Amino acid sequence: MAWLWLVLAGVLEVVWAIGLKYTDGFTRLVPSAITVGAMIASVWLLGLAVRTIPIGTGYAVWTGIGAVGVAILGMVLFDEPRTLLRIASILLIVIGIAGLKFVTA
Repeated sequence: MAWLWLVLAGVLEVVWAIGLKYTDGFTRLVPSAITVGAMIASVWLLGLAVRTIPIGTGYAVWTGIGAVGVAILGMVLFDEPRTLLRIASILLIVIGIAGLKFVTA
């Protein structure tokens, strides 16, 4: 169950990170509320996950999911560069996340 909490925490990290773009410096109420809510829920779920998953692994996976998700959505939503090197770098993060999952009991 801890890995499910960790994945959900990572997804919510993507939500709040992308949400920052829509808050306009926290001047827009609804995007700001969604962003702050996602921040709180993400950290809370991370806290649940690291009860059993080692903190180093949990934090690395959480930030990795966030980094990959935000990088991909940045390309899709905000027309950020889609270079081969950028995509290869994202794949390296994914490999690292999977590696941490497989070596953690």
